[in-house]
Amino acid sequence: MFTFLLVMPIVNLWGKNFEIDKKMKNIYKPELASVTKVIEETEDIKTIRIKHDSNPKPGQFYEVSVMGIGEAPFGSASYSSEYVDLTIRAVGNLTNKLMNVKQGENLAVRGPYGNGFPMEKFKGKDIVIIGGGTGVAPVRTVIEYIEINREDYGEVDLFFGFRSPEEFLFKYDFDKWKEIFKFNITIDKPYEGWEGNVGFLNALLEKSEISPENKIVILVGPPIMIKVTVESLEKMGFSDDQIYVSLERMMQCGVGKCGHCMVGDKYVCKDGPVFCYETVKGMVD
Repeated sequence: MFTFLLVMPIVNLWGKNFEIDKKMKNIYKPELASVTKVIEETEDIKTIRIKHDSNPKPGQFYEVSVMGIGEAPFGSASYSSEYVDLTIRAVGNLTNKLMNVKQGENLAVRGPYGNGFPMEKFKGKDIVIIGGGTGVAPVRTVIEYIEINREDYGEVDLFFGFRSPEEFLFKYDFDKWKEIFKFNITIDKPYEGWEGNVGFLNALLEKSEISPENKIVILVGPPIMIKVTVESLEKMGFSDDQIYVSLERMMQCGVGKCGHCMVGDKYVCKDGPVFCYETVKGMVD
């Protein structure tokens, strides 16, 4: 006759025994979040609003997954205690699937993760916000945060760059931003019917002749755009400790376990994705 005992499961790793705590939280387990709105921004970009009360700090991100396909990180594009906006471009299997999500459906989400922009540290400063392409999505969280806490900050200059007017994100916010902030926008090449600025974002920035005095720069965009924009800022007299960048494109697991996002000795998902440029200079390709 056999006697069976119920015991805590034991795992043997390299000769050492460890008890598995069944109550231990699974850091990879997502929660279901209801889609409350879907906005078509461009031909291949949509903003999906989910009901979520996590109230992320500007610059933080979420991991969004679709069963059987995969998971990817997306920076929040809103600042709210009631919802999160995720702006997504169709570039692969997962994002193509997300393009077909409808209002009322659920998404599997975990987060928020990472260190965002240190907005408390920026109090009393003039803020220069620079976003290129889909890099405008994460800086929108900063803009909305400043709108709510407007008295804590000085002048705010917005600089946005897109390939063409057809690529503009958050067009429905432009009029409001023009009333509150100094709004600057440019496109890469001439476009029929466009009468605004034409040329790269760094050229528009240099043309503005903004003084670096009492300024903080928030810069998000493709690596090459960050590189040339930092060069322009340095030419204008800005120091590296005045510039903050987001490196969220390099992330994968979101919790510092896979090592995919290591830049030098930094984990982008845990130490960032927001960094003072002074700490990652030379690591940004």
